[in-house]
Amino acid sequence: MPHKLRKIRKKRGSRTQGYGRVGQHRKSGSKGYRKAGRHKHGWSYVIRYEPDYFEKKGFTSPKSLRQKENIINVGKLDEIAEKISTSKEKDKILIDLEKLGYTKLLGTGKVTKPLIVKVASYSKSAAEKIKEAGGQILIEAEEPQE
Repeated sequence: MPHKLRKIRKKRGSRTQGYGRVGQHRKSGSKGYRKAGRHKHGWSYVIRYEPDYFEKKGFTSPKSLRQKENIINVGKLDEIAEKISTSKEKDKILIDLEKLGYTKLLGTGKVTKPLIVKVASYSKSAAEKIKEAGGQILIEAEEPQE
């Protein structure tokens, strides 16, 4: 709460307000940490000794807090099926994209083999292409249908 007995009220009218010579409390020299010329002639000093001098400040956007989806396209599934053909169920290869770190399946590319794909989310075009090839998509805890 402001009041009239603050120190600066006593110093008013004294020209230097207790800082001695006139220039001692002016310009950027009195700021302490913030030195003049750090973006110009003092740049090499910043790079060498204080690389975090111009660190970012401010708020975090809510958009950056969203979980980013790790996507994969249908065209890559054939390559993965050749590498990871661990379990076959009635001539269909089971690919667990969740274990591989993918969260969404998109529909770019072609599928040539019947696959059973386990994934958290997928696009309509991806589902259509896998069904046309004779496969199916499982969502999380579903079991394969016969």
